[in-house]
Amino acid sequence: MEKKEIDRFLALNEPLSSFSPELKALYFDGKGDWDTSHDQVDQLAGETAARVHAYLHRKEGDQWNADYWYRRASEKRPNLSLDEEWEMLLERFWEDF
Repeated sequence: MEKKEIDRFLALNEPLSSFSPELKALYFDGKGDWDTSHDQVDQLAGETAARVHAYLHRKEGDQWNADYWYRRASEKRPNLSLDEEWEMLLERFWEDF
C-alpha cells in the first residue's frame, strides 16, 4: 500500500459512515485511539472482526488474549511488526474506502 493512500486515510477528520467496523477500528487505531478502536470490534462476531481484535490485543501487549482472537479469526499471529500488520489489515479492508 502506498504511503499517500495511508496518509489520505489518516487525514480524514473522522471515519466515513460507509466504513466497515473493521476499517473504523483501523482508522481509530491509526489515530492513536486504541480504546475507540477496540470498541468498534469488541462485541462483533465473525472472523474479520476477530482478526482486527487480535491485532489490537497484540498491540496492547496481551499476547495470550491476542492469540485467542487470532484462533477465532482462523489465523496465526503474523511474524510482522505492529506497523506492518496494521498496514496489511488496512489493505485487506481497503475496498471499503
